[in-house]
Amino acid sequence: MASDAGRQPSMQELIRLRRRAGFVGRRRELAAFRENFDLPPEDERHRFLFHVRGNAGVGKTSLVREMRQLADERGALTAYVDESVGSVADALGVISAEFGRTGGREGRGGGGKGGRFKELDRLLVAHRERRYEAESAALAALGGPQDEQALQPGQSGQALQPGQPSAASMTVARAGLAGLGLLPGVGMLAGAVDPAQLAQGADWLRAGLGTRFRNQDDVQLVLTPERVLTPVFLKELGEAADSVPWIVLFFDTYERTAPFLDAWLCDLMTSERYGQLPANVVAVTAGQHGFDAARWGDFADFMVDVPLEPFTELEARGLLAGKGVVAEAVVEEVLRLSGGLPVLVSTLAENRPESVDDVGDPCASAVERFLKWEQDPVRQAVALACALPRRLDADVFAAAVAGVCAQSDVPELFGWLRGLPFVSERGNRLQYHDVVRAPMLRLQRCRSPRWWAGTHRQLAEAYGGWRAEAGTGLDPEGLWGDEQWRELRLAEVYHLLCSGERGALPDALRGVVEAGGWDEEAARRCADVLVVAGEDAGARDVGGWGSDLRRAFEGGGLPGALEVLLDRGGLEAATRAFAYAVRGRELRVGGDFPASVTEYDLALAADPALVRAWYGRAYTRFLMGAYDDALTDLDRAYALAPDDDYVLSLRGRVHRTTGAYDTALADLTRAVERAPGDAGNWAELGEVHSALDQYEEALAALDRALRIKPEYVWARARRARVHRKRFAFEAALADLDRCAELAPDSPWVACERGDLLRMWGRAEDSLDDYDRAIGMLDDYVTAHASRGLALHHLDRNEEALADLDRAVELNPDYTWALVHRSSVHLALGGTEQALADLDRAKSLMPNNGWVLYERAFVLYKLDRDQEALEELSKTEVLEPEAAGVLALRGAVLYRLDRYREAYADLRRSVELDPDLAWAHRPRALVHLAMGRTDEALTDIARYVDAVGEDRWVRRATAEIHLWCGRPDLALAALDTDPADHPDGDGEAVDELSKACRMTGRWDRARRVALAECEDDEVYGLHLLALAVLGAEGVAAARPLWRRTRQLALADDEPPPWHDHLHVLIASALSDWTDADACLTRALAAAEALHWADLADLADDLTVLLHAPGADRARLGPRLARVIAARDAVRARYADLFSAPEPESAPAPLRPEAQE
Repeated sequence: MASDAGRQPSMQELIRLRRRAGFVGRRRELAAFRENFDLPPEDERHRFLFHVRGNAGVGKTSLVREMRQLADERGALTAYVDESVGSVADALGVISAEFGRTGGREGRGGGGKGGRFKELDRLLVAHRERRYEAESAALAALGGPQDEQALQPGQSGQALQPGQPSAASMTVARAGLAGLGLLPGVGMLAGAVDPAQLAQGADWLRAGLGTRFRNQDDVQLVLTPERVLTPVFLKELGEAADSVPWIVLFFDTYERTAPFLDAWLCDLMTSERYGQLPANVVAVTAGQHGFDAARWGDFADFMVDVPLEPFTELEARGLLAGKGVVAEAVVEEVLRLSGGLPVLVSTLAENRPESVDDVGDPCASAVERFLKWEQDPVRQAVALACALPRRLDADVFAAAVAGVCAQSDVPELFGWLRGLPFVSERGNRLQYHDVVRAPMLRLQRCRSPRWWAGTHRQLAEAYGGWRAEAGTGLDPEGLWGDEQWRELRLAEVYHLLCSGERGALPDALRGVVEAGGWDEEAARRCADVLVVAGEDAGARDVGGWGSDLRRAFEGGGLPGALEVLLDRGGLEAATRAFAYAVRGRELRVGGDFPASVTEYDLALAADPALVRAWYGRAYTRFLMGAYDDALTDLDRAYALAPDDDYVLSLRGRVHRTTGAYDTALADLTRAVERAPGDAGNWAELGEVHSALDQYEEALAALDRALRIKPEYVWARARRARVHRKRFAFEAALADLDRCAELAPDSPWVACERGDLLRMWGRAEDSLDDYDRAIGMLDDYVTAHASRGLALHHLDRNEEALADLDRAVELNPDYTWALVHRSSVHLALGGTEQALADLDRAKSLMPNNGWVLYERAFVLYKLDRDQEALEELSKTEVLEPEAAGVLALRGAVLYRLDRYREAYADLRRSVELDPDLAWAHRPRALVHLAMGRTDEALTDIARYVDAVGEDRWVRRATAEIHLWCGRPDLALAALDTDPADHPDGDGEAVDELSKACRMTGRWDRARRVALAECEDDEVYGLHLLALAVLGAEGVAAARPLWRRTRQLALADDEPPPWHDHLHVLIASALSDWTDADACLTRALAAAEALHWADLADLADDLTVLLHAPGADRARLGPRLARVIAARDAVRARYADLFSAPEPESAPAPLRPEAQE
């Protein structure tokens, strides 16, 4: 404060200083107001109007006072207007007077600048004089001679006494004064007068004023003073604005003055109707209502809305500390009673209470402040009665005011209540502001306990009736899930608790348990009602229970709250059982299955007939994999409630999981018959039909589920699986794309889509989905395993192995991942690692046909054929009609030389699945083992159609052509692959050498043989000996045969064709004794003889037979034995074919071979 040295401050200045010292809070609002002075008016961030709003007692006037002080400190010229004014003219008079006081005092208005507006003051004096004259004239008319013109034509009545006005003239005169705002206390209520009378009275008074005032300016000064006064005000305001940095106009209690000031202020600031307003003017309005959006809505960019709420606890404590109130118990009591309302905090702190008993309840004064402007006692009583319900609509309003007002007045009073500043709309309901409602409740509870209790019972009965209506037709199990029913029940419980009704508290505690049966949120809402009812009714036991339950919810969720109720809630047996069952459900959802089962055990001990407990324990056991125990519980639940849809549905699901599809089908069929609107049951039924390969029925059920619930992601994904099984990949993809739209953050959906693309053969595309799934859930086991398989399909086996390793790391018992990892190991050459994975998988699922099959395949790859056969025999028992199993077993039996059994398995495999390409390859080999060369070529052709041509195809085709005497065709087949023929590089050296020999290409035959010697000297020498034998004769080849014999005898591991080679060597060296011994040994195992081996031996001996220098007499009979054995093999299996076929092998080249 600036003052002359030695001058004592005035009383007003001291009061202002003390008020400022006690001001706390509102720092953000004050900062925004202060910073506005730092922005020039031209800055777009500068604001010209601040509107402070809030309920009575929230501190609007205090904040305005502080804002004015800030403006003063910035050198502003300020004026303050409140509800004491009754018109625009009055407000202008106050502003001029304020400018006069502040402008002439140092420290206000910038050091003496400003002052009263002389021209405005002169006009205001004239306005008051002319208005007085007009009022006097109008009032004189009320007591003057009878106005004959006031009588309507044809009107009759008794004669009036001289000087007595007629009723008509009094009405017209009063209406004129009211319409022009000249009747004291009526100007703002002109709307209550009949509009016709207003118009007639205003016209009458205007005519009278025109006669009385000869100067038209005087008439306007009375009739529309703001039109005359405002331009003068703006002119003088502009002159003042040139001498000060800012001018700030404060309009407090704006809810009272806005009816006549708001339109004028809006015109003043946003139009040039009265002239131009200086740009350095800032207006501050403060009232209980918000901006009039219809009037100010287009100008929001230059205004600031300043809503005020009650003090935060920190702000309230700051105010109390400033008053010396620091005892914690006292502070807590003040906070409770005041609700943070600044005026109440300040009032309670004024006497500096030292104990809780010193703190008085300010509710009466608070209520008086809230209803300050309402004088009608009925309306006051309505406002108080409507504080009892927590939320209001027209029906609740009518129930609350029954007995307070006439029934006919209810609609009008409801409309009035909606307009109160402390009543706001929340959705379609009305709600009192908490700081207003709390003292109203305390006032009524303390003043009239019986009225309080009775009105709450009255409201509870109303809510109970509405609740009963809302529950009509609802499933009793789902009442707490119905929002309307739940809200009505909570309101009913609240009013019963507030009424002090006996039994209300136990009933409310039972409601917490019952609500928990639906979900935790409903139970929490019940606990909240206990807290609120305890506070509003001053019922410590009720509030204590609510607080205890809230703490239990925060610390242990719904199970924790139920534990509190079970420990000390005095629940009856049935409610205790229900509480245990709900705890069991929550623990199951939390993944603690053993604890969940324990809770269900306690529930059934308390009430053995509680179906919910039997069902819940069954569900938990199902999730634990204890399927038999789950079915036992479900059978018990079914016996108690044979029509319970949930029991039938879960039992069907358990049966489906265990593979008892027929039983599952029966349960789920009945479930959908009983509850045809349950999408979940239809989806489960569709899954069962799918498992039974009843795809049409599966699609029908899943379609039904999705018609009921189009956004049912699980059902749509399952339908996609059915489409996938039917190879309708486009339809499956459409379903999964929709799932991705419905659940874009679901890793499961992304993984399902990846699986579809992978199975569709689009492994590369599937990787994006797997990546997305893993990105959403890094430890998603299935996604890692599936991505690994996709990478395996792309031959990216190192990456595949990393993904599958991760899957097994996350779940060491994941059989699917173990089996597919074995395939990757196999592709990388790690057969032993592959077998280790399959051993682990078998230990986890010893009777799984797929696992046994994959293990047999690895054993087959390891040449452990007998073990493979044992696994396949088990698999065949599990899956007797599995084409893949039969094909693999046929291949194993072929290698065990059990050709007849091999043929049976492979023939059945092809019958079951003609498109199983892999089966045609071993069947071709079996056909060759039986001498069926044409059938073998057919199998090879089918294999090529499905898989394409590869080296095996070319070699096998060439061999058959060679056996059938078609060397040119054989050579053509071999020459299609350059890797197989240049100088013998490749795998088909035997076939290529033989084709060259049979076509007389001796040089090439030698090159092929010499190249083979680098890889396998024994075999290469034997081919070279045959080439030399055919080209140059027996003598030339003899050294080669000797060298071949020498190397072969030195080999520790003789090759499979050992006997064949030694027969050929001994015959070429004319060692007939050894030749006969070897031949006898080779032909001994008649059942194991392979037609192709005998055909090769016969062909090689034929070359020797026709070589120059050969001993044909000795060799001929031995060749004949081989040919006979070869043909015997073919004949041995002739019964397996429908009709005898001509011999496909070539006849001997010369008749001598038959000797």
